[in-house]
Amino acid sequence: MTASQVGLSPDHCGVFHLPGVNNESAVRASGVLQENHKQHHIFFNQAGFHNHISHHILTLYALGASPTIIQRHYDNNKSYQRAQQPLHDTILEDFHDYQKFHEHLGNEKYYHDYLSFFQGEIEAKGYEAVINEYCLKGDERADDMLVRMYAGFLHPIIHLGFGVEFKQPAIIAEALAEAAVHDSWIGPYFLGAERAAASTGGGGKSMVDLLDAIRVDKKLSSAAHWDDGNKIRDGIMVRAPDDMIKYASQWRVGLDELVEKTAEMTNATIYFTGGAQSPPKQIKFDFYYMHCVNCSIFYDAFLKQSWISDENKARLLEWKGRFDLCMYASRRSPEPLLDEIVHYKPKDPESSWDRIFDRVRNYDDDGHASKLVRSLAHGEMICASYDSHDPKFRIVDGMWLQLGNMGLCFLYLDAFIDARCWLTVTLAIDSVEDTGDTWVRHFSELSYPFDTLP
Repeated sequence: MTASQVGLSPDHCGVFHLPGVNNESAVRASGVLQENHKQHHIFFNQAGFHNHISHHILTLYALGASPTIIQRHYDNNKSYQRAQQPLHDTILEDFHDYQKFHEHLGNEKYYHDYLSFFQGEIEAKGYEAVINEYCLKGDERADDMLVRMYAGFLHPIIHLGFGVEFKQPAIIAEALAEAAVHDSWIGPYFLGAERAAASTGGGGKSMVDLLDAIRVDKKLSSAAHWDDGNKIRDGIMVRAPDDMIKYASQWRVGLDELVEKTAEMTNATIYFTGGAQSPPKQIKFDFYYMHCVNCSIFYDAFLKQSWISDENKARLLEWKGRFDLCMYASRRSPEPLLDEIVHYKPKDPESSWDRIFDRVRNYDDDGHASKLVRSLAHGEMICASYDSHDPKFRIVDGMWLQLGNMGLCFLYLDAFIDARCWLTVTLAIDSVEDTGDTWVRHFSELSYPFDTLP
């Protein structure tokens, strides 16, 4: 494997994988990932919708998918991808100059150029040194790139997480280039929260306590409006930025609590995502919240990297928790209903994790479903050692399998047969074949047009 060649090995199957991942699947997954790497843009349309092939194939691989299944899902999703754009040869060398590097940031037209640049940097220095230099160094360029990593509903940092988790320099190069072509408007939020935390000092609060506080803050919880194009950018950051920073700055991670805070963040995101239901309506999952869950697994992967300093591990985790809090507020902070999880009745009464894994391996989507299921199973694993009576951990015991039964999400478009241009939605695993619209945004009763359960 190199910065331009994907090469998976059964020896590196990720922080959560099923036993029996074999070389045949590794070869097939490497082949389709290599084709995607060479032939496809990181956005599959001009609107900036993300190419999820790398996420999907690596997740299926970790969940024990056969070569046939891997190929089928790749073939289904490559059909609507956008071709890689030609390089702008005259500017590539200029990227070593900070001003030239910065000049083209946020412009998807230069994705291939940034990809080629980071491939060269990784070949020369190693991906560990490149990530430290371009994302974690703490200077102006690195902070700007780190902000962009958390843009696009976390897609660049998810992509980076996959590359680090599976030790794939080519996937890491894709992630760095992906971050480079995202915008940076969320930067004042992250950097403002850091300044606020530094100015007040002292200990912070738990994620669930902050979720509770945000929910009862009517100004913040109503700051996003239905007609805002982006509920965070055009809602929270316009009408209540200081209020959001006040809460975000209270999520802090000490160097001696990295493991526990990783588990706490994971548990909290699953709590507000799985619990955001609207009884007596059908069980559905919020697509935007789901990204917080799907990203959580990679902070365990980051934690295991000796080349990332503890200070940077803490910073990455603080930014993740602060993004989650802002995302929660942006959907008008629905109260998580644990009873909806505890008392959920799976359609398959004999369901187990193995059966859930089998269903999701065979489920036709672009990968959101399998990512969610793997992240839920991983969450159960890393939270198992914490006391079920610890108030910081509200998802406990049998709730994990319940959520595994409840939770699948996928991309869907009302007119997808004609356009192959999918809109983001979420489903519960038992409601894939259920009636009504398939997507939900927890924002108002008008956004929850689903059947009432008997």
